[in-house]
Amino acid sequence: MASRPQDDMPGDFGTAVLTGLAATPKTIPARYFYDAKGSALFEAITDLPEYYPTRTEIGLLTAHAGEIGATVGEGRAVVEFGSGSSVKTPLLLRAVAPSAYVPIDISAAFMAESAATLGAAFPGLAVHPLAGDFTQALRLPAQVEGMPKLGFFPGSTLGNAAPAAAVDLLRAFAATLGSDAWLVIGLDLRKDRRVLEAAYDDAQGVTAAFNLNLLARINRELGGTIDVSAFRHRARWNGDAGRIEMHLEAVRDVAFDVLGQRFTLVAGETIHTENSHKWTLDEARLLARAGGWTPVTVWIDAGAKFGLHLWRVASGSAEP
Repeated sequence: MASRPQDDMPGDFGTAVLTGLAATPKTIPARYFYDAKGSALFEAITDLPEYYPTRTEIGLLTAHAGEIGATVGEGRAVVEFGSGSSVKTPLLLRAVAPSAYVPIDISAAFMAESAATLGAAFPGLAVHPLAGDFTQALRLPAQVEGMPKLGFFPGSTLGNAAPAAAVDLLRAFAATLGSDAWLVIGLDLRKDRRVLEAAYDDAQGVTAAFNLNLLARINRELGGTIDVSAFRHRARWNGDAGRIEMHLEAVRDVAFDVLGQRFTLVAGETIHTENSHKWTLDEARLLARAGGWTPVTVWIDAGAKFGLHLWRVASGSAEP
């Protein structure tokens, strides 16, 4: 898991579910975890003892935000890809004295709520929300045109994308931010599989409830007839792909309808719901360069679990 990803426009959920359940193997994109209940469960996950990424990244930002500010300088427009965290974003904003703040999210309602919260915390800061799909290069609001930019992408959300898609996303960031841009990005590090699997399969079963809620959401919103008790949560490390995978595994043969279409699974068959790629430092540097960025600094916690990276856009890679 990672920070809350973007929501899709209405109707996309049904299309994605029908397409994914008809595929082999079956899959449903992780972005559909985040209905109201799913979002609440994710917030609970971030407080679990097994789930280290959120508190570790907050610790790194607390310790090193001042160094980020000293390196990039004051007066940049901070552009956050995804609506801001109530904890992480203020840590960065206080350190860099921004000229403006631009949260980008495809969900206008969620973004407006986040922008209002941060605007209240920073009453002198110009906040310019932008509704859009940040996986594509975007034109930023006219109010920040000509300002130097600092991108912010915390939470290791990049890990939800396959490597090729992650590179494309970083290139889109470079094109959106333009020349002389910097990027602060969190990336989860590769580590002992027992630590990783525990983080995605906690003892209290909160992550299991989060995963299974996807089936309940299908029932609620798409007229599904899924017996949720016929599935169990599975989290496993895929060493060849360098990622944790989350699956919903059928514990018995099961059949159900979604939007009038019939689907069946045999016992042991799974619906693949999420990938969370983990990176070595060498892989992170290669990812940066392939995506049009030059690695400058990385800060790592004492347990070597998580990396907070500062990158600068590579010369010639960005478009205004």
